[in-house]
Amino acid sequence: MPALNINGTSTNYDVPDDMPLLWVLRDVAGLTGTKFGCGVSLCGACTVHLDGHAIRSCVTPVSAAAGKAIVTIEAIGNSPVGARVQDAWRQIDVVQCGYCQSGQIMSACALLTATPHPNDAQIDGAMAGNICRCGTYGRIRAAIKIAAGSASTPASTPAPAAGAKA
Repeated sequence: MPALNINGTSTNYDVPDDMPLLWVLRDVAGLTGTKFGCGVSLCGACTVHLDGHAIRSCVTPVSAAAGKAIVTIEAIGNSPVGARVQDAWRQIDVVQCGYCQSGQIMSACALLTATPHPNDAQIDGAMAGNICRCGTYGRIRAAIKIAAGSASTPASTPAPAAGAKA
């Protein structure tokens, strides 16, 4: 197996060519931010970037990634778009349970890299393959708009005093 370039580091892995990239990332490389959800490319939890494009790593054989740049959630914040997306996610508390969020963030970053100022239809199209069982879709859309600079961040509100009821 040729070397894999994962998050800017080239490493050789002794794995079968048909092993899903997801399992190489999680079980061999120890990068557990990318999640297993469905195993059939329907939920988006396993989304990573392959040469800048969002792909489902659960159905991508590792041989298809050889010689290409793989970026996972662990490194997406190193790019300007990734940093903006992660900041926007934090600003409006997108995450509820968090399980799907690495895939959501990876898809949002791919969208904003290709389309820096997407409209609602473009956001819907890019994010359609990512399922959030907690239903944070409204906050995901708002965060994408903030990261794109097409929406303002909400005014910050002070946290309640210790012991106060919210």
